[in-house]
Amino acid sequence: MRRLAVDGAWEIDLRPHHDERGIFAEWYSDDEVSALLGAPMPVALAGVSISRKGVVRGVHFVETPPGQARYVTCVAGEVRDFVVDVREGSPTFGRWDSVRLGPGHWRAVYLAEGLGHAFTALTDHATVLYLCSAPYRPERERTVHPLDPALALPWPAGAERSLSARDREAPTLAEARRRGLLPAWSATVSRSTVDTRAGSPPRSAPPAA
Repeated sequence: MRRLAVDGAWEIDLRPHHDERGIFAEWYSDDEVSALLGAPMPVALAGVSISRKGVVRGVHFVETPPGQARYVTCVAGEVRDFVVDVREGSPTFGRWDSVRLGPGHWRAVYLAEGLGHAFTALTDHATVLYLCSAPYRPERERTVHPLDPALALPWPAGAERSLSARDREAPTLAEARRRGLLPAWSATVSRSTVDTRAGSPPRSAPPAA
């Protein structure tokens, strides 16, 4: 396991097993996640997305409370997965970290309630699996623009990006903050000790004005 640069986010090594038949990977272990969090992760929803190369999804998060913790991996193709701290009051607010996911990069990412999630498909047929701690409620879903220059997420250079209408029309982090759309860190359930030594360099949060 590796603590990411965003408080409440972890990278988990899936340790696949290879034999003459192929590969078996235990992509989620309740015992391992319980040891990490100090309690089991409730699973209310399991989802899958399949994306063509260049698709960008995010930055998505869920209103708190109750928020929605997520556990994410990629089982076909490859993605670059981003965790963004959009929680007002968090010691790592405005920072991000990223992990490459897919066969050959057998990892998963855990995101605590209130964290923003995004990824870009680096190949066609990029297949991402999600476990979520709360059911889908469209009225609670929120988005920050994935191309927000203040976040400066390093999307692949020169690649054609495909975004949904919802993501194209999303506010920047600063706009979402002004409009009161961001979750409060104090209202999130899962928090962990900050360690900014791991992962990507800290990113500055946009001004509140």
